[in-house]
Amino acid sequence: MKLVLVAVGQRPPAWAQTAYDDFAKRFPPELRLELKAVKAEPRGSKTAEQLMAAEAARIEAAIPKGARRVVLDERGTRLSTLQLATRMTAWMNDGRDVALIVGGPDGLDAALKARADETLRLSDLTLPHAFVRVLLAEGLYRAWTVMVNHPYHRE
Repeated sequence: MKLVLVAVGQRPPAWAQTAYDDFAKRFPPELRLELKAVKAEPRGSKTAEQLMAAEAARIEAAIPKGARRVVLDERGTRLSTLQLATRMTAWMNDGRDVALIVGGPDGLDAALKARADETLRLSDLTLPHAFVRVLLAEGLYRAWTVMVNHPYHRE
């Protein structure tokens, strides 16, 4: 199975890219984490709805065919690390790749969110998008370590 992080925004700060890459390379061959950065729509005089719709089209193009769609949204389900490990086990048993979708500064298009298989909440805090990539990569890695009884996670 492949975890595909589809995130709006192409140029994170060097520290964020380094941190993301560090976690991404830790995943085993049978559970790869791949980033597909999607260009943000230029802000200009467009409405938030127009911006999100344009970004949604790019996101749709980046999602692997047949993948489970998991939207990251502030109104999503809050999971602990152990609960995320349980979800990841279910995803692996499902056999499809998983697209984890992170929107741009205005959020995600309502129609795109409506097509999600599930919606998760990463944090109660408002986070910079570059940090979301790092936090999500670490959280997924930690959940995987729980799945395989690796000592990285202590509780």
